[in-house]
Amino acid sequence: MNRQLLFLLVVIVLFPGGCTMTPKYTRPEAPIPTEWPDGSAYQNSQSPQGAPTASDIGWQEFFTDQKLQQIIETALNNNRDLRLAALNVEKARAMYGIQRAELFPAVSATGVGSKQRSSADLTPPGEPRTTRQFNVNLGIISWEIDFFGRIRSLEEQALQEYLATEQARRSAQIAMVSEVARVYLTLAADRGNLNLARSTLETQQGAYDLIRRQYEVGIANELDLRRSQTQVDAAQGNVARYTQLVAQDRNALNLLAGSPVPEDFLPPDLASVSPPRDISPGLSSEVLLRRPDIMAAEHQLKGAYAYIGAARSAFFPRIALTTAVGTASNELSGLFSSGSDTWSFAPQVAMPIFDARTWAAYRVSKAVQKIAITQYEKAIQTAFREVADALAVRGTVDQQVVAQQSIVNSTQKIYSLSNKRYTNGIDSYLSVLDAQRSLYVAQQGLISLQLTKLANEVRIYAVLGI
Repeated sequence: MNRQLLFLLVVIVLFPGGCTMTPKYTRPEAPIPTEWPDGSAYQNSQSPQGAPTASDIGWQEFFTDQKLQQIIETALNNNRDLRLAALNVEKARAMYGIQRAELFPAVSATGVGSKQRSSADLTPPGEPRTTRQFNVNLGIISWEIDFFGRIRSLEEQALQEYLATEQARRSAQIAMVSEVARVYLTLAADRGNLNLARSTLETQQGAYDLIRRQYEVGIANELDLRRSQTQVDAAQGNVARYTQLVAQDRNALNLLAGSPVPEDFLPPDLASVSPPRDISPGLSSEVLLRRPDIMAAEHQLKGAYAYIGAARSAFFPRIALTTAVGTASNELSGLFSSGSDTWSFAPQVAMPIFDARTWAAYRVSKAVQKIAITQYEKAIQTAFREVADALAVRGTVDQQVVAQQSIVNSTQKIYSLSNKRYTNGIDSYLSVLDAQRSLYVAQQGLISLQLTKLANEVRIYAVLGI
């Protein structure tokens, strides 16, 4: 027994140094250019001199609008999707703990008492027909000694799953923060459009009232009156439409924040919103490897390597150990008397000879590895495309805004001249209607481009994975 216990102690101390069948991990080559794209669309995409890179600042520094910061803080505390992501991390951590515990023996204590009466025909003469037995044991039940790394491979796979889940939580947080900012900006733009629609309605209503009075005294004709009426109706429709969009934007913002957002935190229009801070994408596309979704994909890939190790180790013997020390007696009071000690030592070796499932599982593990590599490479390519698209918008949107502002100024002048010519009886009211429509469309286009510019900066924040 002393030799057996010594052997057991040696095994317990040395088993972590056993071999492993997991192939060595090598990060795949990133299937993207090392530099960001260049060309006419990207000439103005670089940030001003001295602008920090995405990894140098947090969202509190990036978003400079105080009201938006408060809404984001509320969302981080109350958003249910983010809470689910955090709970999934907690679950993955617990699952990793369960798998890691397989490396160590589970020691349990058992107590058993039994009383049995045998048949007289089966009881030797002179022996009592009623027998009693009491046992107390402390031991290890079927502990697999991980000589070939099967359990350690599964533990590594569980660890990588946990780490991937943590990165998924980070990715969910970035997505949530950027979505709050996007909805906030959309609400500001829709409120600006609503103010524009109301102002246009007021102007159109004033023009209609003037023409109606002129019609009543015979100065204006019915055709001008009806044309003016259509503009009032169209303006009323636009007011109703943007009233609906503003309400829906508020509902979306409340959902993201996890609670109703106070009116004081809402922007009246885009002009009142403090723009995000300028950030640089960096000189190399290697910064994408720090994006949470790409890091999560890499952890999944490492887990696939560990899965191969577990599948390979299935071709080798499994060594399990069951052992116990205790005491036994036919009387409860005699359990701890001299001579009542007991022990058992039962090692077991199972050698696979033929099992088609083992080979199938190994082929599955190789396929899982190839799938994980492909998903990792696709995640990098998708990230590169997202950043390139955002940089293309940044490089061209300022020119579009300047051009649209010029259109607004021109159409404003055209409307003023057309209205003056109509008032002086030089031109028909049809010219005034055309100028009004052009001006309204141009003003809407300017608000849309201003929203595109601000929302794209938020998009850059999100796709760079700060």
